Amino acid sequence: MADWDSAQYLKFKKERTQPSIDLANRIPLLKPKKIIDIGCGPGNSTKVLFDKYPNANILGVDYSENMLDKASENYPMIKFSAFDASSDTWNLDNDYDIVFSNACIQWIPNHNELLRKMMNLLNDGGILAVQIPIQYNEPIYEIMKKIVSSQNQENHFSYSKPLNVLTDSEYYDILSEISKDFAIWTTTYYHRMKNHRDIIEWYKSTGLKPYLDRLDEAEQKVFLEDVYREVLTQYKTQANGEIILRFPRLFFIGKK
Repeated sequence: MADWDSAQYLKFKKERTQPSIDLANRIPLLKPKKIIDIGCGPGNSTKVLFDKYPNANILGVDYSENMLDKASENYPMIKFSAFDASSDTWNLDNDYDIVFSNACIQWIPNHNELLRKMMNLLNDGGILAVQIPIQYNEPIYEIMKKIVSSQNQENHFSYSKPLNVLTDSEYYDILSEISKDFAIWTTTYYHRMKNHRDIIEWYKSTGLKPYLDRLDEAEQKVFLEDVYREVLTQYKTQANGEIILRFPRLFFIGKK
């Protein structure tokens, strides 16, 4: 997949940061010494950790150079480093008090193995804290499936599930094997979009990205217009002219 676009991602910085705040607020540790943020993106989630734990040694890691450049620019007081969490070899320390990951691991396969690797980075008594978007039942993903399978797009790609997300029951079973004490919950955010185009702008940096990466500029324009026409029919305009973007997310914390 082509590199991420931090500017596109941060068009909705407030909305994208709130789940990090909510996840960090559930971490019970008072004075952790060492924290890692896996999939830190442009650093907004790492800054949440810095604000809560200003005396901790905090490292944000991501595989996107664009995201890391923006993170280092915006938060020079925090250390950021390149790391590919999907690789077989993890060259990370294993003495963290908190392993944090916000809206990242849905891009990485084999969560059974991945979560065990993340838990192994922790000290005994450390906390694994993870948030995952659960969008597969939302209209936008049905729209993507319909468009990429349509006659207009069949020459570019066949539909495949772009995200790696298990069921809450499957996460429960994994956590019950690797954690002494854990909790799972979901929160649905109702984001206020000014218009239907904002929904397209939101997903251009996330769910639509794997498809856009396969197309040239002209093809992207056609593809996005096809998606936009469907978005108009699937997302209701509210009385004040705004659009609700319903966005469920799965959270869990687990103690080693």
